[in-house]
Amino acid sequence: MTHSPTTDSRAVLTAMYTAEAGYLAAGGPGTASFDLLAPCFAPDVVLHQAAALPYGGVWRGHRGMERFFRAMSDTWAEFELVAQDFLATGETSVVRTIVRARSRATGRELTFPILQTLIVRDGRITEVRPFYWDTDAVVRACTP
Repeated sequence: MTHSPTTDSRAVLTAMYTAEAGYLAAGGPGTASFDLLAPCFAPDVVLHQAAALPYGGVWRGHRGMERFFRAMSDTWAEFELVAQDFLATGETSVVRTIVRARSRATGRELTFPILQTLIVRDGRITEVRPFYWDTDAVVRACTP
């Protein structure tokens, strides 16, 4: 049986979002094992976050992803994926997500969209580039 890149990419992304939810439900960074998420990401994965964000920067490899999830956990007390649309699924996939989050530092709540491009090769995510519509709104929500 031959799998199309579209089917494989969507399956990889769905598995990653499911693993992420399980990781966070199990306590996330410092409590849960990153082993829940590691199979979804290539060992040399690269995540590019907008520099203006509290967790901005380039995160590399599994250790970088672990540090990224720690930074996200330090920033957000809650981070819920409210709605998700797979706009394109192939080697380069595009996913639009509506997030509802509550800042750990301020308690402020924010609902916002993120558009991600993700590169999937050989059944693993190799690159992630999230695009936020309003990084300033995120910074304001998280700044005391």
